[in-house]
Amino acid sequence: MTHSVRHGPRIVSTWSFSARGNAVAWDLLVAGGESIDAVERCCAVIDAAPDVDSVGYGGLPDASGRVSLDGCIMLSPARCGAACALRTHLHPVSVARQVMERTPHVMLVGSDADDFADQAGLARAELLAQAAHAAWESWRRAPHDVDQSRDSGAARLRPRDGGSADDGRLFQTDSDATGEARWKHHDTIGTLAIDARGVFAGACSTSGMPFKVPGRVGDSPIIGHGLYVAPGVGGATATGTGELVMGVCGSFLAVELLRQGRTPEEASVAVLERIRDSYDLKPHHQVAIIVMRADGAWASAALRPGFLAAARDDSGDHLRPPHAVLLPDTVSTA
Repeated sequence: MTHSVRHGPRIVSTWSFSARGNAVAWDLLVAGGESIDAVERCCAVIDAAPDVDSVGYGGLPDASGRVSLDGCIMLSPARCGAACALRTHLHPVSVARQVMERTPHVMLVGSDADDFADQAGLARAELLAQAAHAAWESWRRAPHDVDQSRDSGAARLRPRDGGSADDGRLFQTDSDATGEARWKHHDTIGTLAIDARGVFAGACSTSGMPFKVPGRVGDSPIIGHGLYVAPGVGGATATGTGELVMGVCGSFLAVELLRQGRTPEEASVAVLERIRDSYDLKPHHQVAIIVMRADGAWASAALRPGFLAAARDDSGDHLRPPHAVLLPDTVSTA
């Protein structure tokens, strides 16, 4: 069932680790701040966290041992921006916002995007955390342990020890029955927010697949793929295996289904059904999507168990399992 409408601001983001970003963004929203600032701030908190190894500073590098970051931000089709393959700036959503506000373009990439960020006054930063470098060194010594096309292979690099969303661990553990830990290293932060004026915004940030082919860009920074927002209709953000989302323009599709009168839950399930019917899915494939209507009602769905959405509204903080799971089997760790 779609979560019911609540009046006032709210923010919903992918995976349990995003609760930390939601908390900072919520302080801004309840003080009367704008949703565009809230989603940027939420992503920035996670970008800077060394223990989140799929986003920002903690993100696992590509096959060359270098980190590259991607992100986007969106208020409407006429107001959106994206930055890809950043190697010297920690906050791709902030770079994307500068693209949106300072240029007539939507997307900048690579070293030119880093140069643009310099010109916009954004500080350079070290992108590779010590733990992420050590994980790459381990992979480099035995690269057969990780198939670059399979995010789940990287899970062998670190044990599934205890922890929870609020003690600095990346994901919830299997012991809490959510199964979220099986998708370690898999993800993005995607976030959707509505402010007190009813203005809707969204953002995505990622370091991409661990040990990816250098230059690879997934769905996260691409408008209509990892994120889409349409004023008066709603928004959607996707996470998981980006190539699966890209082939069906997943977030755009979800919002168009909202426009046609589908509920958030119906729209999220329909996107995953399109993915299921379009690909030969493997056990390691995971996609989840959050869909929010302009009135604040929202839902999420996932291909497989183990996804959690972190939500914050005037009733408090919540970690929510998906409203629907299309393929209720478990991931292979073989």
